[in-house]
Amino acid sequence: MAIYSLTGAAMPETPATADGNQYGIRGKAAAAPQHQRPKPGERRVQILQALAGMLEQPGGERITTAALAAKLQVSEAALYRHFASKAQMFEALIDFIEQSVFTLINQISAGNNDSGRHQAAQMVTMLLRFCEKNPGMTRVMVGDALVLEHVRLLERINLFFDKFEAALKQCLRLDDITGDSLTPSVDLATRTAVLGAFSLGRMQRYARSNFKRRPTEQLDACLLLLLSR
Repeated sequence: MAIYSLTGAAMPETPATADGNQYGIRGKAAAAPQHQRPKPGERRVQILQALAGMLEQPGGERITTAALAAKLQVSEAALYRHFASKAQMFEALIDFIEQSVFTLINQISAGNNDSGRHQAAQMVTMLLRFCEKNPGMTRVMVGDALVLEHVRLLERINLFFDKFEAALKQCLRLDDITGDSLTPSVDLATRTAVLGAFSLGRMQRYARSNFKRRPTEQLDACLLLLLSR
């Protein structure tokens, strides 16, 4: 399956590497090479890579445009030539998250003959692996990086999780998971909510442990328990 970069271009799938770049956006250098003018659109990507990299640092302090500009060795005015505000930078990161995750969800669902529960397990696994490869993005997804930022950013993240749970519910609906239950719709909603809460909880633990507690720890065993009849 294709992994999408911050530019929106599809990159061919490559084996996971030791530094975990398969699902990531990390660049080896945030700043442009000295004495070389960035190509069109390149500086915008560098800004987002630098922001994501700063979000990976322990402590979780609020990032200022001054600190971001210093990281890139440019002026704050240079940042605002590409983004009207810091909120727009975070929105671009959320765009990347949504595009990456839901592209992969669509690929899991399309033409998949696996059971609904197996597809749901694949979706949860994909999401948590994405977070593991992109620690800075995880802080955005759980809202830690958005404290004191514009309220619309948290609204977008809430909508992201609503869409993720809707995709899980669609998968689980494929299976006869309720048996002889008198309340099948309630059972389906409950199972979906539990999977969503489990996913978010793993992400929050990962972020709040300064990325030491991996979200994929004992994941197969957990999913087997959550998705058993």
